[in-house]
Amino acid sequence: MKSTIISIIGVILIILGIITLSYQHFTYTTEEKVAEIGNVQVTAQNEKTISFPPLLGGLSIAAGVVLVIVGARNKSH
Repeated sequence: MKSTIISIIGVILIILGIITLSYQHFTYTTEEKVAEIGNVQVTAQNEKTISFPPLLGGLSIAAGVVLVIVGARNKSH
């Protein structure tokens, strides 16, 4: 059971690593209320970007592969 969980975590890390390498950043928009006068509201849209370094994706894939190998070895014993 424990080796199965280790293998599943390894596969999840590999998938996250591939996604991180494919999409090295993503952008999202937030709305912020700037002013409110009576019933009138003034809002501003702010665009924010979160970047992921390629090293993070590579390390995630490497760690995932190690966990999958460890999980497979523990199953055979």
